[in-house]
Amino acid sequence: MPELPEVEVVRRGLAQWVTGREIAGAEVLHPRAIRRHVPGADEFAARLKGRVLMSAERRGKYLWLPLSGADEALMAHLGMSGQLLVVDGDTAPEKHLRVRVRFEDGGPDLRFVDQRTFGHVMLAPMAGDVPEPISHIAPDPFEAVFDEAEFTRRLRTKKTEIKRALLDQSLISGVGNIYADEALWIAKLHWARPANTLTRPKVAELLTAVRTVMGAALLQGGTSFDSLYVNVNGESGYFERSLEVYGRRDQPCSRCGSAIRREAFMNRSSYSCPRCQRRSH
Repeated sequence: MPELPEVEVVRRGLAQWVTGREIAGAEVLHPRAIRRHVPGADEFAARLKGRVLMSAERRGKYLWLPLSGADEALMAHLGMSGQLLVVDGDTAPEKHLRVRVRFEDGGPDLRFVDQRTFGHVMLAPMAGDVPEPISHIAPDPFEAVFDEAEFTRRLRTKKTEIKRALLDQSLISGVGNIYADEALWIAKLHWARPANTLTRPKVAELLTAVRTVMGAALLQGGTSFDSLYVNVNGESGYFERSLEVYGRRDQPCSRCGSAIRREAFMNRSSYSCPRCQRRSH
């Protein structure tokens, strides 16, 4: 699933290619793509027509495009395989095209393509600076409003594993399975260590690691393991070449040489170094 760096790469592309453009029309080709827009496809298309996309915003893994004329936004979550593509209007429809937005200027379409249809788009009212459906989600570590002291306080009250806490979107948003493993490796923390055993300096070190690994991924365009994550121009990221532990089972740790291990975690996998990331550390 795309994590914060991948979604931020898409947001930057949308800011460049669709901001300030007036919508000529929208077409919903698969109802599941707008399943959270209760009024349905016709109402969705009618409300978009004539509106201008004012900017491109993000919190964690959610994207939204504020609309002119009302305090609402076109919001998207990419799910496992969703793609927001800016494509020339004459280009043939993609195999898994779900929603197409055309513009009055006759320029490239905005298309939502989703092979597995776990992602969705919807029109959502704003609740302050974020859409109402995601107002409960915590700021991500790159936002100016992220409160490091409050995050530290809340994290240190949790008895759950530190990795599970990092994936808790009500505590910190945007961190997913890949970058949690990478940040924990940098901070030399085992994923199963109880969060309430971390000292304040260790939490600060972990936050630095989270920002470091996700910032590095941003510079390289995000992480791609197949064709399902691409930016708005259809280009895959290549941060997977820089991963230290995730997906590297039995390969040597670049820090100590021990074989990276894979363990089951929440119906997924967790990767770590048995020497650098001991549970007792």
